[in-house]
Amino acid sequence: MEVILFIFFAAGYLLVINSMTNAMVVQKEIAEEKIPSIFTTINVLIIILLTSTYVRLLII
Repeated sequence: MEVILFIFFAAGYLLVINSMTNAMVVQKEIAEEKIPSIFTTINVLIIILLTSTYVRLLII
């Protein structure tokens, strides 16, 4: 049950971060060729954060 709840909140967190990233890209008027690398970098870092949190919850 906790796993499903964690995955649900992690997906929601990822969606919120992506929407905030999109708002930043639009506001700062970043060039179109840089946008995919920005989203990729942020998404990879957030997935690393969520994975490490999940592993920590498994240990405790």
